[in-house]
Amino acid sequence: MTEPKRLFDCLQYHLERKPLEVMLAGKEAGQWKKYSTADVKNIVDNLSAGLLNLGIGCGDMTPEGRDKVAVLCKNRPEWIMLDLAVQQVGAVLVPVYPTINVNELEFVLKDAGVKMVFVNDEDLFLKVLSLKEKVPSLKDIFTFEHVANAKHWKEVTALSTPELLKQIKPISDKIDYEDLATIIYTSGTTGTPKGVMLSHRNILSNVMASMPCFPPGDELRSLSFLPLNHIFERMVSYLYLFRGTSIYYAESLDTIADNLKEVKPHMFTTVPRLLEKVYDRIMQKGNELTGTKRKLFFWAHSLAEKFEINKKQGMLYNFKLTIANNIIFSKWREGLGNHIKCIVTGGAACQVRLIRIFTAARIPVMEGYGLTETSPVIAVNQYPEKGRMFGTVGPLINGVQVKIAEDGEILCKGPNVMMGYYKRHDLTAQDIVDGWFHTGDIGMLSENNFLKITDRKKELFKTSGGKYVAPLAIENKLKESPFIEQVMLIGADRKFVSALIVPSIPNLRDWARKNNISDTGNDDLLHNPKVIELFKELVESFNKFFNHVEQVKKFELLSNEWSVDTGELTPKMSLKRKVVIEKYRDAIERIYS
Repeated sequence: MTEPKRLFDCLQYHLERKPLEVMLAGKEAGQWKKYSTADVKNIVDNLSAGLLNLGIGCGDMTPEGRDKVAVLCKNRPEWIMLDLAVQQVGAVLVPVYPTINVNELEFVLKDAGVKMVFVNDEDLFLKVLSLKEKVPSLKDIFTFEHVANAKHWKEVTALSTPELLKQIKPISDKIDYEDLATIIYTSGTTGTPKGVMLSHRNILSNVMASMPCFPPGDELRSLSFLPLNHIFERMVSYLYLFRGTSIYYAESLDTIADNLKEVKPHMFTTVPRLLEKVYDRIMQKGNELTGTKRKLFFWAHSLAEKFEINKKQGMLYNFKLTIANNIIFSKWREGLGNHIKCIVTGGAACQVRLIRIFTAARIPVMEGYGLTETSPVIAVNQYPEKGRMFGTVGPLINGVQVKIAEDGEILCKGPNVMMGYYKRHDLTAQDIVDGWFHTGDIGMLSENNFLKITDRKKELFKTSGGKYVAPLAIENKLKESPFIEQVMLIGADRKFVSALIVPSIPNLRDWARKNNISDTGNDDLLHNPKVIELFKELVESFNKFFNHVEQVKKFELLSNEWSVDTGELTPKMSLKRKVVIEKYRDAIERIYS
């Protein structure tokens, strides 16, 4: 087989080279169910034939003319199998976040003209069923779990016949490198969802250009838990499939710690929020230690905080770090399954301090950057050390160009830039000008092509004194404190900058106990004068890192953590600033009254 030209070529590519014993694996009834490359190929072909039987196909091959199949489902082997099956009959997969609200779901299903939906379980089945009358295009709903009164996905594979199986190749042969592969609706932090059209070329060029950035080696295992409906996890999944890395799907976000120990993966992708939680858990355990063990833990930690990459730090430092790695950080690596070669993070800005500490502990964290519209990777820190630099999102990947506009905005051009927004030529023309995609992010490019992100263009705000403030870097700095779980800067059209702070309640309770503050409810704790004084000193200690305009003058402490379920975070755990401002209007007014 020649160079792959479509995403679904990954199956044939491996069958002809080195088929895997475990290509995909997921937990069923508490046991890992494993699928070899041949198993996956067999299921995918039968699923494709069943879809053809149900009238799903490529239509007239235009983006509008092709049939759309939606999926609302947690990560599991069937997700990828469905993706491959839909692609090779020329239909288009429209992945949707399971947590989407019903109004947005109705918009997406109607806008895309979805004919068929596959869902994970009963809850999602009922969610889609409630809209069936309102979405004229919707013919069928299938479930991956067995659900009463619902059609199971295996009913589709059962419709396969030898005649239909023979039709797959002539259809898939018509599908070209430049053809549409998927439509991903991004709601992001604002407005009506937009359907991003990505071609095989968009995603596959990104897969191939990102390949050298990952660790080399055969028979590697990965753990997947970031939502597959986000392009980051999906593109990386294709990278795994093309390079022959087994993918194990975590049961849920709550079981990651157990799944890491079972799978012993060599790599996984994550978002900074989850990495912060891992770090917080490690630090909590460190704080529970006593005597020599405690001293050693914090000695090793302070060494890691001084770690530099691509710089000689002297024999003594290296010797001490080796000791720290053998006696302290080896336990950290054990917690991740003891085989980890790297962690790739994206989706939001990661604290440099965390990347530094984990990398010193021989857990390289490779931060990357991109958007759904760029399939997604524009730049990423690489596994070879010379391709990494703290404080940047890494060098540009091959074939991708970046230039910085006069106002500092990052513009991107390359085979990874989307075909456009589905049925929205107006929005496409707004975001892609002369082939350059306007990212909406502010950044700078070093002479050796390392990219640094300084802020989101739309998150910059102006104080009433007319001074611009970029909140992201300041928020990330403040989050370095073990007492600050989440934080958001306020100050647009106001006289000064303030902050809404969600404290780390476990760390704060620990501190309160040591300072003889009686054990009260969270709200009482946050109103305690000693606690308020602690945070005043804390904020003051960070203010010296910021210029006068950026300094946090006042703050409010909030007792509830922001989450996807409560609406303040997007599914990829970025802050929905407008929602937070709306929800905590009273707290903000108290600050400025």
